Amino acid sequence: MIDSIDQKILMELGAEARLTMTELAHRVGLSKTPVIARVKRLESEGYIEGYGARLNWSRLGRNHITYVELRMTTTREAALEEFRAAVLRVPEIVECAMIAGDFDYILKVRSRSIDDFRRCLGETISALPHVAATSTHVVMEQVKADEMGLPIGEG
Repeated sequence: MIDSIDQKILMELGAEARLTMTELAHRVGLSKTPVIARVKRLESEGYIEGYGARLNWSRLGRNHITYVELRMTTTREAALEEFRAAVLRVPEIVECAMIAGDFDYILKVRSRSIDDFRRCLGETISALPHVAATSTHVVMEQVKADEMGLPIGEG
C-alpha cells in the first residue's frame, strides 16, 4: 500500500525522472535516506517499472498527431495476436489500445505531415492484418499530454 508521500514521490519522478535523491527528498519533505528506501521499495513492488526519456517530437520532425479508430474483420484471438505483432513493427504508431465501442482499436500516430500520415495510412495501417475499416481524427492542438515517447511495449 502506498501513502501520500509515496504518491508525491511517484508524481515527482513521473514529471522528472532524472531528479537526484537529494532534490526529490527536498520536494517531498523528507531526508535523503528514507526517500532512497521508499524509491527502492516502489521499484521492487512494481509501482515504478522503469525510467525513460521524454522525446521532443518537434525536433524529431514528427509533431503531426492523428488518432485512428480501427475496426477489425474478426476479433478471434489468433487475428488479434497477428494484428498486435504487426502494430509493434510500425514506428509511426506510438500508442495502440483495444477499446469497447464501435471500433476495436484506437491508434495514436505521429508523422511528419498530413502527406506523410496519408502515406502511412494507405500503405501501412490499412494493410495491417485483419483491418476492415479506419476512421481518422487529426489533432489541431494538443492541450495536455502524458507521454514518455517510448515505443509500445517499452514501459
